[in-house]
Amino acid sequence: MIEQTLAKIKFNPQGLIPAIAQDAEDGTVLMMAWMNAESLALSIETGEVHYWSRSRQELWHKGATSGHIQRIKAMYYDCDADALLVKIEQIGDVACHTGARSCFFNQIL
Repeated sequence: MIEQTLAKIKFNPQGLIPAIAQDAEDGTVLMMAWMNAESLALSIETGEVHYWSRSRQELWHKGATSGHIQRIKAMYYDCDADALLVKIEQIGDVACHTGARSCFFNQIL
């Protein structure tokens, strides 16, 4: 199943795809991060979200140090297969590294 899924996904030239984490219960968009094939496969295998850190150039198991793990409830790719939506249960109700529930708290309009 994992190989078939990975074959459908269109990673960018850097081998990455944006992944949007959304609260499965209330629909709040919590964060956006990047996944590569390895982090996507690990996420599918473990049921917990793994990302690719562009700044550290390494896999990142969300919540491994903070305890704010993201448990996957459902995962989708968009119509172009170039973006992911990960519906999650956010353990600890904190997704952002700032300590906020959501990374999207800077309003423009």
